Amino acid sequence: MTLTSAAPGAVFGSITRTPEARAEHLERRRLVVVEVSAHRPTRPEYHSYVDVLNSRVVREATELGFEVTRLAAADLGPRALLALTDDADAVVIMGGEDVDPRFYGGASGYPAEGAHSTEADLGQIALVRRAVERKTPLLGICRGHQIINVALGGTLTQHLDETGLHRRTGVAVSATMSSHAVELDAASTLAARFGSTGIRVQSAHHQAVSTLGEGLMVAAVAPDGTAEALEHITAPVLGVQWHPEDPGAPAGQLRVLLTALVAARV
Repeated sequence: MTLTSAAPGAVFGSITRTPEARAEHLERRRLVVVEVSAHRPTRPEYHSYVDVLNSRVVREATELGFEVTRLAAADLGPRALLALTDDADAVVIMGGEDVDPRFYGGASGYPAEGAHSTEADLGQIALVRRAVERKTPLLGICRGHQIINVALGGTLTQHLDETGLHRRTGVAVSATMSSHAVELDAASTLAARFGSTGIRVQSAHHQAVSTLGEGLMVAAVAPDGTAEALEHITAPVLGVQWHPEDPGAPAGQLRVLLTALVAARV
């Protein structure tokens, strides 16, 4: 099944501001951190760890001077999420549950299938499409990286071989991160930001980008060839499959990515 919708601008329109209003708006530099849900009563350990990761992004962005708002896509629904992010200067879409396979033409029943949140998927897919149209800086992390690809018509590999490269299994949730190298495309914005074509990252995922969405390029790959980062070729939209916000991630990695949002802000 392929998700279809009208162009975001046609549905949600655009904002026209006076020069004074635009100046005040840009001075605020509002960043919205979008998670899947603020409530997971049946998965307290997982939710606690996800909250740690999301909170680290909020803290780092605040230190960089952003006015940060944290929103839960599944709890709001697509229409409210889009309304509450309408004046955002930048957006970060965080990790979480598997993307529902109906949005990329996949089948249910795949190995290690996780929980799905259709409401979160719909809202975050719409956010990506609007960001591309408006050229709003957007960073996707893990699930957010996959959402970017799906929103633009790409597909996902539903389950990676359990080699231990991309996540550790049979351990506590807080110990699932796997440390590994990624190779950055020398021509990518990401390589320019890090000043290197090779970095180490923390990952914890069992799905990955397969067919690329429209307008995207692979900016980094893991040793097994898995796409570890995506960049849009005309919009300031970037996705990383790894977790720069993990407590065990290399120092300064999250700041590099969030600083890129500041630099790309229109």
